[in-house]
Amino acid sequence: MKRLPGAQKTELQELPQIKERLSFLYLERCLINRQDSSISITDERGTVQIPTASLSVLLLGPGTTVTHRAMELIGDAGTSVLWIGEHGVRYYASGKPLTHSAALLMMQAKLVTNTRSRLDVARKMYQMRFAGEDVSHMTMQQLRGKEGARVRNIYRKCAKENDVEWNGREYDPDDFEGGNAVNQALSAGTACLYGLAHSVIVAMGASPGLGFVHTGHEKSFVYDVADLYKAEYVIPLAFQLAADPSDDIGGDMRRALRDKIVEGHLLERMVKDIRYLLLGKDDTEVSYADIVNLWDEKRGAVQNGVSYGKETELEIGYGTIVEDSDDSDNLDGLS
Repeated sequence: MKRLPGAQKTELQELPQIKERLSFLYLERCLINRQDSSISITDERGTVQIPTASLSVLLLGPGTTVTHRAMELIGDAGTSVLWIGEHGVRYYASGKPLTHSAALLMMQAKLVTNTRSRLDVARKMYQMRFAGEDVSHMTMQQLRGKEGARVRNIYRKCAKENDVEWNGREYDPDDFEGGNAVNQALSAGTACLYGLAHSVIVAMGASPGLGFVHTGHEKSFVYDVADLYKAEYVIPLAFQLAADPSDDIGGDMRRALRDKIVEGHLLERMVKDIRYLLLGKDDTEVSYADIVNLWDEKRGAVQNGVSYGKETELEIGYGTIVEDSDDSDNLDGLS
C-alpha cells in the first residue's frame, strides 16, 4: 500500500520525555484532524493547531470527533488519549509507552506478586504522605486508618479556611450536577489527576492495572499514584473555587489545576516518584533501545532472531550467540 503524504513518523528518542510535556488538554464538541505534525481542533469558533508531542494526555469529552490520521499522529507521539463521558465520569482508552524497554513493567510485576515486596512499596507510598514519621512497621490496616484520618483532617481544614460547608464526599457518577459546588470541583479535578497519572504510567512503560494499595481494577496503579498528590493539588483548590463558585466550576477546576500542575512541576515529580517506588532510585533516564530477547530459565535472556535447534550456544554478555556447526570439536571448552 502506498504511504500517504505527510510528515514521517518521529523516532522515540526524538520525542519530548513525559516529564517535559504539558499536562492535559480537555476538548469537547469539536472535530480533531491532522495538519502536518500537529492536530487541528475545529469548532464553531474556528480552528487552532496543537503540537501533539508536547501533550501528555488528551481528555476527549462529549461531542468530539477524531479522524484516523489524527489518531495515527497522536499514537506516534506517545500521547495518551482518554475518551471520557460528561464531566469525566467514564474512561475508555489510553496511549502507548515512550520507551521500547519493558524493564519497569517487569520490575512492577515482580514487586506486586510478592507479599513482602508489595508491602514495602505500599509503605513507601504512605511514607511519602507522612514526612518525618516512621511507618516501616505498620500493617496495611494501620496505614489505611492513618491515611483516612489525614484526609478527613484536610477536608475539615480546607472547609474552615474557605468558609465552605462540608458534609463529606458525596457524588453520583451519573448525576454530576446533583452534587454541591465543592463535590463537583473535587470530581472534575480528580478525573484530570487520574488522567495525568495514567498518561505518565503508560508513557514510562508501566502497567496501570498492577497496583500496590489498590487492587483488582484496570486502573489500580493509577489510583495509587494519583492518591500521592490529591490532598496537595486537588482538595485545597476545590474548596477555594467552591467559596465563590461560577456556573462552570468543572471548567474552572480544570484550568486552575492545570496551572497548579505546571507551577509544581508535577509531571517531573511523578516520573521520579514512580521510578523511586519501583526501582528504588529517582533518576529519570529512559531506555530507547529496541531490543527483544528470548527468556531462558537458567540464563535469564538469550538472543532473539536465531533459529535454535541442532546448534551450540555460546554465552556472551547479556545473552548468547548461537552457531550452527557440525564441527563440535572446534568448540571444546566453551559453554
